[in-house]
Amino acid sequence: MRFNILIGGRAGQGINKVSQIVSDILTKHGYFTFNYRDYPSLIRGGHNFNVLSISDKRVGSYESELDGIIAMDEKTLLLHKNELKKNGFIIDFKEFENLGRNLNIALAGALIKIFGIEKAILVERIKQEFNNKEALDAAEKGFNKKEKKFELKKLKNNIVRMSGSQGVAEGAVNSKIDLYLSYPMTPATAVMHELAAKQIENNLVVFQPENEIAVANAGLGASFAGAKTMIGSSGGGYDLMTEALSMQGISEIPLVVYLASRPGPGTGIPTYSTQADLDVALRGGHGEFPRIVIAPGDPIECIEKTNEAFYLSEKYGALSIILSDKHLAESEFSTDRKPNKILNLEIKRKIPGEGIVKASSYEHDEFGNTTEIPAIAKKNADDRTKKYEKIKEESEKFQMIKTYGNKNAKNLIIGWGSTKTAILDAIDSIDESIENPSKGNWKFLQVLYMKPMSDEIKKEIEKADKVILIEQNVTGQLGRLIREKTGIKIKNRILKYDGKPFASDELKNDLLKIK
Repeated sequence: MRFNILIGGRAGQGINKVSQIVSDILTKHGYFTFNYRDYPSLIRGGHNFNVLSISDKRVGSYESELDGIIAMDEKTLLLHKNELKKNGFIIDFKEFENLGRNLNIALAGALIKIFGIEKAILVERIKQEFNNKEALDAAEKGFNKKEKKFELKKLKNNIVRMSGSQGVAEGAVNSKIDLYLSYPMTPATAVMHELAAKQIENNLVVFQPENEIAVANAGLGASFAGAKTMIGSSGGGYDLMTEALSMQGISEIPLVVYLASRPGPGTGIPTYSTQADLDVALRGGHGEFPRIVIAPGDPIECIEKTNEAFYLSEKYGALSIILSDKHLAESEFSTDRKPNKILNLEIKRKIPGEGIVKASSYEHDEFGNTTEIPAIAKKNADDRTKKYEKIKEESEKFQMIKTYGNKNAKNLIIGWGSTKTAILDAIDSIDESIENPSKGNWKFLQVLYMKPMSDEIKKEIEKADKVILIEQNVTGQLGRLIREKTGIKIKNRILKYDGKPFASDELKNDLLKIK
């Protein structure tokens, strides 16, 4: 069972609240949901919409054909009516025009009725947040206006919902972060908001310096003083940080960076999503120095991999980069999986106040004194390379890659980051492999650690007859990295770079076209 419901209107009309109310009720009812948000770079007006996907099994994407449309304005029907299935339904704002600000509550109530869920459950949810007569009346009016079309019986699944931003914030808190520094930039800003709300209860500080250059340099200073520090930005802001990130490479001050990429170059389309910043995450900054680049694919992985990024950064005095994008950062996922055990982080290095501590942006000797002696410069460069090998060995204790589907399948898909859940939904649709993955024809290899990279990737490719690369960028940046590391060129590629994520039904069709 699966439904795809589009909720559309203008910014400021409460589209997200409709999704939230319905998702809250369905989650408690035992159903998995996935909520995709689509909006232009406007504070008010424009055309905004969410696509809420609902299933009795795991779901992590939307489909291109809609089972229902909730229209909060006429433009929504004009733009999306052709996407509606023949037997699809419409809930039109005109039926509730006199409700003003409570229009969204009425629309949520109407959808709950269509799904055949009891009115008492709706009323309880509205009371929890609003508990006023106007809101309750609007919910009842919406519920009473529609007829039951489906009957979603209560399931026993124990489900939680969260966004990738919430996952990163939770991973940072689990790592006992002391300080988060960021300058607002979509889609990285949500992590700053999440952590700011957790400051008092978790004894941490969130601070917004004057720009991204200040963010990176202040982050190094705070970490030098012994604070567990993470900084965050999106593509353009990250560019400004790279000089300071190079200083990290030579000073070896631990630093964690959250990079939530957005379409570029330049301002691009700032509120949409691509995976175009893998290259800059791998190589941004001058000189050669070790770094860790990790790309989680869902919110639970965001929790786990953020914790791993802190752990590796502190243990090896390295730069750890957590790579995300708008789709992962702002979409809301549901899961019944719990995160792995939290890694304990200890600061064992000497910090100021415990003795003389030196850190320099200049080449330096073992005592921290600046030097230009060639032999020392060479030794330091060799030591940084050796440190990278130690990081790789340590990283192998974690999940650097994951495989899904039939482990013996000869059709291999390779992807990373936010494409993960759409790929899983697509191959589940092809193979019906949720119930019995051992009989499927497809296997999905998810790459989580971009740097260091697992040696197992080459082995998996060599076992397959057909290999397909799936990415949201123009040039297949992961594919190029794999070729650099393994010498293998992946010829079959499905690349999407219009700012919109993959719809799983369209991805399924694209996969089946490759012979």
